[in-house]
Amino acid sequence: MNMSVTILELSGILDGIRGNELRREVSNVVDTGTNILLLDLKNVKFIDSSGLGALVSAMQIVRKNDGQLFICSINEQVKMLFQLTKMDRIFQTFADQEEFNRQVLAKQN
Repeated sequence: MNMSVTILELSGILDGIRGNELRREVSNVVDTGTNILLLDLKNVKFIDSSGLGALVSAMQIVRKNDGQLFICSINEQVKMLFQLTKMDRIFQTFADQEEFNRQVLAKQN
């Protein structure tokens, strides 16, 4: 299987409006053949419940197309939100893009 990786770098506040944009972006990259998607959240300052829902929707979109979704570079607020909502059990997260490259991409080749 050909591996196609896309990295989306998000920023600001991930809320309902930005969440809808994220869903569209994820659908677009999956439609173009991406099967591994990394969401880099290093510039995301805050995620509300709508943003969390958008992340879950993004994962469902990717999985429905036999792909994988990963998240990296989350701040303490997001890490705490993931732990409180048990999303840390659903999303595979990495410290940064380099750790993702070492642990995921290196094993794919």
